[in-house]
Amino acid sequence: MNNASPRVAAVVYNPIKVDLPALREAVISEAAAAGWGETLWFETSIDDVGQGATGEALAQHVDMVIVAGGDGTVRAVVEALRGHEVSVALLPSGTGNLLARNLKMTLNDLPGSIKVAFTGVDRQIDLGMIRIERADKSRDQHAFVVMAGLGLDAKMIANTDDELKAKAGWVAYIKALAASLRDPSELHLHFRLDDGPRTRRTVHTLILGNCGSLQANILLMPEAVLDDGKFDIMMTRPDGVLGWIRVWTKVAWTNGVVRRTKAGKAIAGEHKNNPDLHYETGTSFTARLSDPEEIELDGDGFGEAIAFKAWIEPNALRVRTPEVTTAAK
Repeated sequence: MNNASPRVAAVVYNPIKVDLPALREAVISEAAAAGWGETLWFETSIDDVGQGATGEALAQHVDMVIVAGGDGTVRAVVEALRGHEVSVALLPSGTGNLLARNLKMTLNDLPGSIKVAFTGVDRQIDLGMIRIERADKSRDQHAFVVMAGLGLDAKMIANTDDELKAKAGWVAYIKALAASLRDPSELHLHFRLDDGPRTRRTVHTLILGNCGSLQANILLMPEAVLDDGKFDIMMTRPDGVLGWIRVWTKVAWTNGVVRRTKAGKAIAGEHKNNPDLHYETGTSFTARLSDPEEIELDGDGFGEAIAFKAWIEPNALRVRTPEVTTAAK
């Protein structure tokens, strides 16, 4: 006779992003079918975007945390789960669903996502960490699962109209991008990648990516892998209008279309860095900026940084994914 207690899940949900009655009904049904115990529920708020709610769930010794919210909720929950042997399951909702996209999970399928949570398997992926220093010398530390960005990338996030984003989705970023492109300022930074030499560089955009796919089929970092123990680094410094056209062609066409197939990768050949677009990989990146600059994590603005240290924690996060059958392998 098996006297083991049934496993228990917690749902951390953003009430603005979900249809709570439908979510409850589906979770109760799938949990019972899979033999799990009664699910616990924790709501996020403006003051607690997920870390506190997840902490309450962990205090109840749950076996899995199901995230129902946008990229910001996912990032907050993952940050709180760091260091705990607890799985996270994704119920994609919101504009980006960036982690779910990079895991190639099905979007806009609530019943299917809940079923995966209770019947799927754990996949261990890397976790990005960053310690940000502010102009007043204070420091704060955060996790990220997709990417951290400064320069044009972060300015675009800062310029995005939240109301328009809620109505129009990723299209709202186009307006923000146009506003950001009019900003002529550049990033002047001193950085060190892993144990390499200290380097000085001027760029328009700096991105550290744990994974590379964005909305609208944009493959920003085609070589980024969620479980390779390192992040990919992208620096851009286009020279005038033609430079921006070259960068956009590389990202939108070569990366976003050509490199998505084996044949396309063979045609495109190896990546070749140039002054417009430069890629590196590493496990740690330390930088100091000449002036405070906007920084974003997983699509949310995190104020201004004067310096930061980012690093990868390999296989630090357990994510529920569909079980692959022998026939599908």
